[in-house]
Amino acid sequence: MKGLPKIVKTHLEKARESVLLAVEVYNKPAVTFKSGAYIVLMVIGWTALLQAYFYKKGIKPIYRKPGSRRFQKLNKSDYKYWDLSQCLQEYYGHDTQNPVRKNLEFFVGLRNKIEHHSMPEIDPSIFGECQAMLFNINDFIDVHFGKRYSIRESLSFTLQFFPQPRSAPAAGSNPALDDVNEFIKQFRSSVTLDAVGSEKYSFRAFLIQVPNHPGKQALPVQFIRFDQMTDEQKQQLDKFVILQKPRQTVLSYVQFKKLYPLTTEKLITALRTRYADFLANDKFNNIKRPLQKNSKYYGVKTLDEDNPRSAKQGYYSNTIFEEFDKHYTKR
Repeated sequence: MKGLPKIVKTHLEKARESVLLAVEVYNKPAVTFKSGAYIVLMVIGWTALLQAYFYKKGIKPIYRKPGSRRFQKLNKSDYKYWDLSQCLQEYYGHDTQNPVRKNLEFFVGLRNKIEHHSMPEIDPSIFGECQAMLFNINDFIDVHFGKRYSIRESLSFTLQFFPQPRSAPAAGSNPALDDVNEFIKQFRSSVTLDAVGSEKYSFRAFLIQVPNHPGKQALPVQFIRFDQMTDEQKQQLDKFVILQKPRQTVLSYVQFKKLYPLTTEKLITALRTRYADFLANDKFNNIKRPLQKNSKYYGVKTLDEDNPRSAKQGYYSNTIFEEFDKHYTKR
């Protein structure tokens, strides 16, 4: 890997090897600890990759002592490096609902729950997130280090029996599994519709068997992105697939208020404090109005939790400041 500093190469090599090991373990037919091993190795890979990115930018991904510029040490020779959660905070900042970030936060929490358990029952339900995690890390490598380091060419299609998803075990039969399933449910409910609907958060595919092609050069398996298909191709696909509108995730009141803490009044007060030239006038309304169509910035909640027919009120997320920063001058 010429052209990169040694420390960047070391972390990049570690990331690539961890990813390849993760895929290798996941695809072994005799392995039952598929998701657990895959998640642990992929978290190691993502952590090393983000650390390589920071070193490439001249940033040391090491914790500092509180109130000091000195780096923390675990012992005399080893520093305390940023874990994946800290790397995500440093890289994404206030973009809390970025689908790649939410995908990784999902696995950080899940890893902490399953690394000491073997739970093959959850494999089918989290396959979409696992696949997105793999695509995302390769995209990150391509963007920040170049396609020469891509892991895509090192992977091939796996032979599959395409089994039906396992039946969910009875509730209460495994307390640890029940806890993991509850975590998955709660985490997904905390993700905005825009993020959870992104292939960067979870990847879904529909496989259709086609007749063999007589051409020697025809690939046995081809991947076609839905958003890159022609209208005619989508119409043909509609004959086989019923596309359903994603169900709106129902958030608890606590979850909703965490995502959307600002009433209109609180938003205006915060904007007046934040900007020297802010006025609650037509300019403000013209900026605000289109943002209300995006769940990243705006959500609506019933005022009476026990009565779905009660009056509703709109609330804003803190990420909306990113948009107002483009139009006003900070103090």
